[in-house]
Amino acid sequence: MAETDDLVVIGRVVKPQGRRGEVLVHPLSDRPDRFQSLRRAFVVGPNDQAREVRVTSSWPHKGRHVLKLEGVDSIDDAERLRGCDLGIAEEELAALPEGSFYHHQLKGLTVADGDGALVGVVEDLMETGAGAPILVVRGPEGETLVPLATDFVKQVDLAGARIVIERPEYASAD
Repeated sequence: MAETDDLVVIGRVVKPQGRRGEVLVHPLSDRPDRFQSLRRAFVVGPNDQAREVRVTSSWPHKGRHVLKLEGVDSIDDAERLRGCDLGIAEEELAALPEGSFYHHQLKGLTVADGDGALVGVVEDLMETGAGAPILVVRGPEGETLVPLATDFVKQVDLAGARIVIERPEYASAD
């Protein structure tokens, strides 16, 4: 078993695919090519326990990926994985260029505006499917939603655990 805190979710099992225990995985990664070379992953179950699985084969299918996992040999075996997250160890992530970051690295960072006023802490990232992901920031003024776009996010300092933003101006309903 692995600690789920050390894992980066790269996909979610959607359903069984085929009759020999293959599973259809919806990618939650900006590198869908990683699935073709994936040989080891962790299945995160509903109780938040992760177990290592060996990927014996993988192929793309209609924007998703079909994986054959060792020891998952029937439709019933595959059905038990429905809805489970698929993760990899953080150290298996590719190095990014200077100034780039993975979304999971933003959770827990302190957020301040350009004047240094505390906005809060990044609690989560929401994928809306329409443009930039949204930072969910929880702070003294409640929840603030900040698009992860250069118009709003002015600086990400991973080493300093801090993000500087331009506060979004929300239109009033007057």
